[in-house]
Amino acid sequence: MTQTTTDRPAGRASGAVVPVLAFAGIVVAVMQTLLVPVIKDLPQLLDTAPSNATWVLTSTLLSGAVATPIMGRLGDLFGKRRMLILSLAVMVVGALVSALTSDLLLMIAGRTLQGFAMGAIPLGIGLMRDMLPREKLGSAMALMSSSIGVGGGLALPAAALVAQHSDWHALYYGAAGLGLIAIALTLLVVPESPMRAEGSFDLPGALGLSAGLVLFLLPITKGSDWGWTSGTTLGLFGASAVVLVLWGVMELRLKAPLVDLRTTARPAVLFTNLASIMVGVSFYVVSLVLPQLLQLPESTGYGLGQSMVVAGLLVAPLGLTMMFTAPVYARLSAKYGPKFTLILGLLIIAIGYGAGLGLMSAAWQSLVISVLLGAGIGLAYSSLPALIVGAVPASETGAANGLNTLMRSIGTSVSSAVIGMVLADTANNVGGVEIPTMHGFRVSFLIATGAVAVGLLLALFLPGRRPSNKPQLRASSEEDAALERAEQVLRGFRGRVLGADGSPVARAKVTLIDRRGRQAGATLSAEDGSYALTVPDRGSYVVAARATGHGPLASSATHAGDERPVDLDLSLPGETVSA
Repeated sequence: MTQTTTDRPAGRASGAVVPVLAFAGIVVAVMQTLLVPVIKDLPQLLDTAPSNATWVLTSTLLSGAVATPIMGRLGDLFGKRRMLILSLAVMVVGALVSALTSDLLLMIAGRTLQGFAMGAIPLGIGLMRDMLPREKLGSAMALMSSSIGVGGGLALPAAALVAQHSDWHALYYGAAGLGLIAIALTLLVVPESPMRAEGSFDLPGALGLSAGLVLFLLPITKGSDWGWTSGTTLGLFGASAVVLVLWGVMELRLKAPLVDLRTTARPAVLFTNLASIMVGVSFYVVSLVLPQLLQLPESTGYGLGQSMVVAGLLVAPLGLTMMFTAPVYARLSAKYGPKFTLILGLLIIAIGYGAGLGLMSAAWQSLVISVLLGAGIGLAYSSLPALIVGAVPASETGAANGLNTLMRSIGTSVSSAVIGMVLADTANNVGGVEIPTMHGFRVSFLIATGAVAVGLLLALFLPGRRPSNKPQLRASSEEDAALERAEQVLRGFRGRVLGADGSPVARAKVTLIDRRGRQAGATLSAEDGSYALTVPDRGSYVVAARATGHGPLASSATHAGDERPVDLDLSLPGETVSA
């Protein structure tokens, strides 16, 4: 995988960038829970069978899963802000399509376009990494990562209020309006990142991954309708395995793949992504259980008899707590590292679900569960992008976070399928209507607790924070940013590009080539001819420079470690430097 190219220095980001990007993430996340208040009425609203109505939800899930890694890679290549605006624009079009129809096929088409916007969240995280100083980055990425839960939590009461007092199509008009506001704010406030990855877009890889994901997620979401042991379900699972294996073999052979599987196999990335699946499972369980428990009539003996709006308000603290957890995460992570905060978050989630087993007899108890789980999920979600960003090059931030967001989506998909099956199998049939039971709710909470336990085990395998002998400096934003740039230089090669007469050469293309002949990094020299390149690993490299009107220059060098800077003068071709 190639490294970053910077055509110009990153502009100073305004203080409004973080809230604007977080708002865009919340708007996108709203699409995931927008229809929850009317989900039981969809067959009547669309004049179709219940099995067909579920495609309105499934289509959004599938398109979101496909879009996240693809839009992340496109953002790395062509500009994250540009792709963010494109994602939001497609969502607005999809919302308007759904707002203007009650036809099943058109509704599914609109919902598919809405799911496409899920790529906005990894794009926002990538923009933050590219633009923000280090002391602001932790809390900003935490807020952006948590926006998935924040948007989902806040959408429930708002959507319930609209659905209860207005035509349900108003939900989509509202979503389109929010999307337009997010686009306008992004255009006004968010600058484009100068960071670019070298290479071209891997179209065969995108098609292969899309096919594999659809073949995998389709039987997960429809398995309850088709039967988990049916030929269709098992056949699709088998086909997905074949497609994804072939896709992986193809990706490993490409110089610029859609997803760098070698990077993905690093322990810090691999275990973070696996833990993300478990966090996704635990997050969705509470979203499925509590609203149903709250709205069931008291005549069942365990239902809490609340209205749709009140139920949404009681679950809303889940999202609000996640939002307010971001600054707490930043302080804890700065002191102890994101691995610690991930483990702490998972422990709080386990406590929340454990307490929830005995806190289902009153409406106020649902509020307690929501706050506890919101704090734990907020800490866990906030830790994930920091772990990913710390383990991948800057040029892969969008694609890597896209893959991580996909892992969370897979977790929520698995959760939806498994909990749906559990609640259906344990339901009582009353007058031809399936009523979920308290036993089913408790089994669902136990499943969530088990997923958290697996997540904790995976988190323990994450590499810990490396001890540092450097003095800790407290600096202003500008000083901190300068310090970070200086430390980046210390982690690779630096020097100047000089012409034949010894004068500096500006805007020369400087390329780092590894011993396999692959490009490992690239940048442009500054006005004084200076350049700085990070290295992905220790080893031997060739640094080459080329500029208009000058002959190509090259020098070989060996890099021994992060703390050993190597100063190269490329006017001396062939010089070997040991570090």
